[in-house]
Amino acid sequence: MTAWTWRYETADGTAVEPATDASMTAVAQSFPNQSDAETWIGEIWQDLLDEGIDAVTLFEDDRLVYGPMSLHPPT
Repeated sequence: MTAWTWRYETADGTAVEPATDASMTAVAQSFPNQSDAETWIGEIWQDLLDEGIDAVTLFEDDRLVYGPMSLHPPT
């Protein structure tokens, strides 16, 4: 079964380890398909940004799909 996951990153591209605290949004999570992963990120991107995550990268298993994608609104 394929797993779709997001890698959380700081502005300089450093990967941020997902939280183990369930009260945080940036938790380790996998999705059954790309659509579910993208819907989730679309719903919680502001929470991630508030927690110090600047960008995300999408993976299908170990394959880079796209990213890093900034969570900051365009200026």
